Amino acid sequence: MNGKLSDANSGGIDNALDDEVVQDILNSFTDLRQYSKEIEKELKETENKSIQDYIKESANIASLHNQISACDEILERMESMLVGFQSDLGSISSEILSLQRKSISMSQELSNRQAIRGHLSQFIDDMAVPESLIVGIMDSPVTDKEFLTQLQVLNHKISFVKEQSFKESKSCLDVKDILEKLKIKAMSKIRTYLLEQVYKFRKPMTNYQVPQNNMLKYKFFFEFILSNERNVAHEICNEYVDTMSKIYFSYFKSYSGRIMKLQYEECTTKDDLMGIEDTATRGLFNKSLKHKGTVFTIGNRGDVLAQQLEAPIIVPHAQLKNRYPFEALFRSEQYALVDNACREYLFVSEFFMVRGQPALDLFNQIMGKTSGLLKKNLETFVGDCYDTIALFLCFHLILRYKIMCHKRCVPALDDYWDCLERIILSRFEYVFRLNIASIRDCDPTKFNLEMGPHYVSQFNPVRDVIAITRRYAEFSAALVGISENFPNELVNRLLAELQEEVELFILRMAGIFPQRKEQLIFLINNYDMILHIIMERTRDNSKEAETFKSRLSSRSGEYVEEILSPHFGELMQYVKECEYLLEKGKGDEVKKLEGKSSAIVQHFSANWKKSLEELNREVLLSFPNLVTGSSLLQLALTQLVQYYHRFHKLLTPNVRTQLTNIHLIMVEMKKYKTNY
Repeated sequence: MNGKLSDANSGGIDNALDDEVVQDILNSFTDLRQYSKEIEKELKETENKSIQDYIKESANIASLHNQISACDEILERMESMLVGFQSDLGSISSEILSLQRKSISMSQELSNRQAIRGHLSQFIDDMAVPESLIVGIMDSPVTDKEFLTQLQVLNHKISFVKEQSFKESKSCLDVKDILEKLKIKAMSKIRTYLLEQVYKFRKPMTNYQVPQNNMLKYKFFFEFILSNERNVAHEICNEYVDTMSKIYFSYFKSYSGRIMKLQYEECTTKDDLMGIEDTATRGLFNKSLKHKGTVFTIGNRGDVLAQQLEAPIIVPHAQLKNRYPFEALFRSEQYALVDNACREYLFVSEFFMVRGQPALDLFNQIMGKTSGLLKKNLETFVGDCYDTIALFLCFHLILRYKIMCHKRCVPALDDYWDCLERIILSRFEYVFRLNIASIRDCDPTKFNLEMGPHYVSQFNPVRDVIAITRRYAEFSAALVGISENFPNELVNRLLAELQEEVELFILRMAGIFPQRKEQLIFLINNYDMILHIIMERTRDNSKEAETFKSRLSSRSGEYVEEILSPHFGELMQYVKECEYLLEKGKGDEVKKLEGKSSAIVQHFSANWKKSLEELNREVLLSFPNLVTGSSLLQLALTQLVQYYHRFHKLLTPNVRTQLTNIHLIMVEMKKYKTNY
């Protein structure tokens, strides 16, 4: 497009020049023909000059022509060479492609052959029976490491041949007979060895862990037999189950019989209930019943749930001179069962390769007779047991041993523990309700009218109510303390019923006293003793402690009013009447009582010191517990000071001047303050 524009422009310029030349010629009035001739002449001259120039350069032009011709020849030869090269390269490329195809084909063939070689080599290794396998199975002892190694090889080959036989591999026929013979030989040797180990359990005084550990070292033996001949495996398993079942039953039958001979000769009976009297022949501290002081007191019996829980079991022949409560013997027996049963369950699970329900079934076949024996023994004891603390301790031993079994991953004893719980709790509730009934049936008229907490002599046929309340306090504290970490709804319900009956019994007994003050002293002494024992052995915020704190606080306030009334009754009555009238807006009637206030002031000023001495003596004599007596005295003095302040506010200025200075009273009161 640009070339066309330039050509057009140059043509336009030439035309313009021609036009100018033509115009110049026309303007000069020159003859055009003449001018044309001149132009032609000039052209010829120019042509002739050009010819001469060409003639002069003809040699050079000829030389150039020759050179061009030579170049053409050279280029032709080069072209022919390049065409040859192109043809050669095309041939080489096709050869390369052919070689590439051949290489790929050869590589694939090699890969296929290598894959076949690997499978075939593995097949031959799995199928072939080497000499080392035959020697190891036939000649090596069962306990030799070489035998175990070759047995694993044999087991693999048997499984492999069995698998290949389903695929109809003809090579299986070549080795089937020899593998069968090796299998029979290996099973014969293993069966003999395992039965020998089982028979070792039957020897007296055998440590069962030794043969069990030996069997666990070669647990593959049983796996080999189980996978190749189940009848032999069942024979070994049944022989083991039968042997261990008899051994455990015999051991625990003997141990239980011998250990129960170490129990205290004097046991609790139906006459040892909480509300039944202690006679001269069955007193709580009777020498013949010296071990029955813990019928309602736990003492150190709770150690079976703490430091003695996992203590070594009691060896009967080494403890012939010692005697134990039932819960200590029960602990030793059950701990022996836990130790043996847990080890047995873990052993059968690992050696016989069973899990879940099959493991539980196998375990029950071994330990079923033993657990049944122990259940029957417990039922026999419980059927005639009236020791609620022993029953409760045994119940909590079961709870703790159940948790111990779970920590050892042994659930096999769960049904056994549940059965024992039902046996014990049933009897526990029955005996507990007998104790509640014994409190309910108590006749208050048979008690001596003493307000202080002392015990009657064993020769005194009259019962003391404090003995019963102390029994209740010790018993309740024991049960609450034991069950703090394992609360039980049944126990809480029974304790609430017992507490209600004891409170009603105390109130019935208090009603025998003719004077209200004596009733309050009796109630406070009993509540204080119960609260002191419960708080000493349980948490301060236990339900029982809070209940008796409330009872004690209420009775203490009422008692304070009772003991202040004989000495300062007029003053107290005056304060109450005046405050009542002022509250009702009857100030005029209060003024009518001003004359009475002067007499009260004179009487108080004359007798207050003597009254304080009498209060002190009376309170301390009424309460053997000095701490309780001192706290009640301080409560009474505090109440008196409050009445005195209220009385002071009600007096007229003239009468107030006659009052004894409160500071003198406070100084005197400090003399009665003790540091108990």
